[in-house]
Amino acid sequence: MNPVTPPPGPRVAYATCRGIEDVELLPVLAAFARAGVAAEAVFWDDPEVDWGGYQLVLIRSVWDYILYRDAFLAWSRRTAALTRVANPVSVLERNTDKTYLRDLAGAGVPIVPTVWVAPGEELAGADWPELVVKPTVSSGARDTVRTADRAEAVAHVAALTAAGRTAMVQPYLPMVEVEGETSLLFLGGEFSHAVRRGPMLGGGFEDAAREPDADQLALAERVLAAVPERDELLYARVDLVRLPDGRPVLIELELTEPRLFLDLRPDGPEALAAAALRLLPGGGNTRPRAVVPRP
Repeated sequence: MNPVTPPPGPRVAYATCRGIEDVELLPVLAAFARAGVAAEAVFWDDPEVDWGGYQLVLIRSVWDYILYRDAFLAWSRRTAALTRVANPVSVLERNTDKTYLRDLAGAGVPIVPTVWVAPGEELAGADWPELVVKPTVSSGARDTVRTADRAEAVAHVAALTAAGRTAMVQPYLPMVEVEGETSLLFLGGEFSHAVRRGPMLGGGFEDAAREPDADQLALAERVLAAVPERDELLYARVDLVRLPDGRPVLIELELTEPRLFLDLRPDGPEALAAAALRLLPGGGNTRPRAVVPRP
């Protein structure tokens, strides 16, 4: 990335990774610039970066953390000792392993039925017609298998656990091919917008803005209420799907590096920047002339 000499005033680091395009990066940097704050894209694993020189480190497209989770969390702890990190490190520690869903279920949050298989265990139960098997540390559909062949599911679970990874097994829900998933986005603690998303495993339709139903919004608020750091969250994405009986349940709570679908809200980048500025000392009232660097 090209270094720049920032103007006086608050500086924000947009933490990202190498080799994966982030369509939200440039619009968000431009939104910070319009607000008069210097923001720049920085690789989270760049050893030359002085993280203490920023007033806020915004965790965004750090999508390669799944390959280096321990290193990523160690970096986030070191960085948090120097400056503010959003979302908070305690959130990153839990949310980067999908076993957080088990904890939320224990707190009464309805989730997609799930069987957890730790290293040294074998798959038992999960008597559904079609299964989805994935590791608890993953993103997208990486290392994920959808199959109606139980032997294939058992073999994939065994491969994951043999590698020291915890597997999670869920029923495939065909309704995602009709209704899709509903992602509810929250910025600065407030509901922002919602998106209808097509199924990740299989064909579908393009993502589009949608109005969430009342029961979906209520469940999203219930999910976030179960997060101890609820009032400290800069951003959150609550992914829901309906079970065959019509009840909405949680698929995932994305608090680390979710795409926020800012393009589906007219002022999406500005809304994220404004929420981030409220985390700065003085609430981001300083408005120096800013330079937007090129990643």
